[in-house]
Amino acid sequence: MTRPFAVAELDHVVLRCRDQARAVAFYTDVLGLVEERRLEAIGLVQLRAGTALVDLVPADAPPSREAPNVDHFCLGIPGADLAAVVAWLRARDVELIGEPMPRYGARGMGLSIYLRDPEGNVVELKCGPESLPA
Repeated sequence: MTRPFAVAELDHVVLRCRDQARAVAFYTDVLGLVEERRLEAIGLVQLRAGTALVDLVPADAPPSREAPNVDHFCLGIPGADLAAVVAWLRARDVELIGEPMPRYGARGMGLSIYLRDPEGNVVELKCGPESLPA
């Protein structure tokens, strides 16, 4: 079976921060990223890094195996049929986390699915806005 998707880009990476204000200042003042969006309900700050995003979320403790510093990273798969992607992953015994649903990313809203790689890292595969019903 042919892979039903192609990775086109790194969409975003989510970092856990013990001092989120300090991290925001570093990424904006030192590296020049621009704050794009905040979701106060979950403590998320999204910073624009070219065509991708760096998301900063609060962390209560230093990184550990149970709560690593990198929450997950997202790969953009524009134009893919997410149902076919999920079927292809399941056929290869890839551990999926939850069900596909619309999520925000570097290119706006689109359907995505979370999975775990062989090392336990969480990877999000995200379709573009065209994946959502009109």
